[in-house]
Amino acid sequence: MSERIDSRRRSFLGTTALAFAAAQFGMLGSARAQTNVSKTAILPPVKPGSHTSFASLKQIDAGLLNVGYAEAGPASGPAVILLHGWPYDIHSFVDVAPLLASRGYRVIVPYLRGYGSTRFLSRDTMRNGQPSAVASDITALMDALNIQQAVLAGFDWGARTADIVAALWPERCKGLVSVSGYLIGSQKAGAMPLPPEAEFQWWYQFYFATDRGRAGYEKYTHEFAKLIWRQASPKWNFDDATYNRSAAAFDNPDHVEITVHNYRWRQGLAAGEARYDEFEQRLAAAPTIGVPTITLEGDANGAPHPPSSAYAGKFTGKYEHRTITGGIGHNLPQEAPQAFAQAVVDVDRF
Repeated sequence: MSERIDSRRRSFLGTTALAFAAAQFGMLGSARAQTNVSKTAILPPVKPGSHTSFASLKQIDAGLLNVGYAEAGPASGPAVILLHGWPYDIHSFVDVAPLLASRGYRVIVPYLRGYGSTRFLSRDTMRNGQPSAVASDITALMDALNIQQAVLAGFDWGARTADIVAALWPERCKGLVSVSGYLIGSQKAGAMPLPPEAEFQWWYQFYFATDRGRAGYEKYTHEFAKLIWRQASPKWNFDDATYNRSAAAFDNPDHVEITVHNYRWRQGLAAGEARYDEFEQRLAAAPTIGVPTITLEGDANGAPHPPSSAYAGKFTGKYEHRTITGGIGHNLPQEAPQAFAQAVVDVDRF
């Protein structure tokens, strides 16, 4: 599978792209890119699927959660936190982590709330999927692990989470790698109707808005997630073993509730928690991100995503966008691990 870096910017849904980007992700500003990245530490190629498990799985109390996470590399190395999306899990980084560990990084790969072995410490805590709550989990994890600052890298929910940390707590983020770029939104932005083609891309959020959808996702969680994998990465020929390793994480008792609440909250159909109101108010203003950033996009991403031209202006520090070619879909770190890991190394050297 080719992982060649291509600097061309691609369009999304033709003439609907800018409307989609502005409404769903709350983006403002003009396109801007800087390409003076040092390529002095080229990582070796790795065949996707070379690794199937992590050597070390741990648990730690952090904030509202007991977080399950994989760890690789020296404990004294510079920290990198890799964040998965929905409906995926830590195995999206099973080939990325060893590459970064081999370069001396301390690599932390947590299960987000509602996944794998991560659990709420109290049965009374709201099973809240709003984006600022998930981002707060990551800063709490950093505190628990005595990590003051890290490179944050992710895709899907993980990219949104990394974006939020970089925007709200830039002192905690040494650098940012974000698949599909600037994903910070708000309930107000989520309430705006989109052109029909763009709405069609988001079919599942309308399903989750109904009681039938919640019941359906609970009954057919694994089948549903597998469908999303196929739609989001139409050229990725993953096998059942690869899927099943990740699907086990969806058996978390809070997974369905967290997932449904996230999408309902985005549409203004579910309330969040007052403790996050200040964060959401700041995020609703679509704040710029000033930390060094590399954004990535696969050339065959079948999931909803804005064009890079719509969000480049949101990154005001050193910045580069890369399109990864070779039929790479939404789960970019698992489909193109060398390219993803290379972006982490490069942004750390900005």
